[in-house]
Amino acid sequence: MSGLVRKSFEDPEEVRPFEEGAGEVRLVNLDGGPVGRAVFRPGWQWSKHVKPIAGTDSCQASHMGYVISGRMRIVMDDSQADEFGPGDFMICPPGHDAWVLGDEPCVVIDWQGVADYAKR
Repeated sequence: MSGLVRKSFEDPEEVRPFEEGAGEVRLVNLDGGPVGRAVFRPGWQWSKHVKPIAGTDSCQASHMGYVISGRMRIVMDDSQADEFGPGDFMICPPGHDAWVLGDEPCVVIDWQGVADYAKR
């Protein structure tokens, strides 16, 4: 791709649904790699809704993202934890679980950890 590029999450190249209809990630592909918009519905938890797809004990993706709406708690395998909400930028290394807090979907734009995230 060279020059001006227009992509839309409304017309993504790929959609990967999570288990039990708990959300999805929509991907657009760029020269530097895919960018995803993930919608995590209330009740979503990585260990329940993505672990069966990933087949690992914890999420092994390295995420770099921006939270648009909703709230999410992330707990690392070493017990370090934090909560993220609207306007927060996050860097999250491999080895974590995460879940949605509250009754609002959590929407995150991720431009680092989505290449194989929730890929069947």
